[in-house]
Amino acid sequence: MTIQGNVVKLALLIGAPIFAATIVAADAYAHGSMEAPLSRVYGCRLENPESPKSAACKAAIALGGTQAAYDWNEVNIPNAAGNHRGLIPDGKLCSAGRDKYKGFDLARSDWPATNLPSNASYTFRYKATAPHRGAFELYVTRNGYNPSQPLRWADLERFHTVTDPALSNGAYQIPARTPSGKSGRHIIYAIWQRSDSPEAFYSCSDVIF
Repeated sequence: MTIQGNVVKLALLIGAPIFAATIVAADAYAHGSMEAPLSRVYGCRLENPESPKSAACKAAIALGGTQAAYDWNEVNIPNAAGNHRGLIPDGKLCSAGRDKYKGFDLARSDWPATNLPSNASYTFRYKATAPHRGAFELYVTRNGYNPSQPLRWADLERFHTVTDPALSNGAYQIPARTPSGKSGRHIIYAIWQRSDSPEAFYSCSDVIF
């Protein structure tokens, strides 16, 4: 049974007011992930963690369990404070170094991918289940990136940053220009560093230019 299921069971035993308070408390710790292009963890959540469709999501859940996909909006480090490279080792960027999300670090060439134009205007959308002030950094893998190898910091180059973008329809809207000179399969890596807390969030989105 999921955490939410346990909360519902508890509510039946002790009453609706406690249930409502528990839900509010749980929501306070849920934050977000990249929606466009779709992140690995959020994509597997949308596929249904109990019965995922894609081979990559099946493998990720087989390795790390279903709860990681249910908690798609919590790939975070509470005390990051901008020290992302010092805290997250190579090969564990998509999980933020957290064992719970290790399935999303799997180096595969069949992760579901979003088609993305090269050197064109595009609005990146970061779904926010709990908005926070802060800055976003967007990275793309360098030319020659091999999706069958673990993702390293050296594989990434930053192409866009923005502070406190507009929030609309439940997602931060990040208008940007996509990287130029890209073709084939790549990863968009997003870092959301809060300015009201040392906490930061991370996501990997597979794309095809």
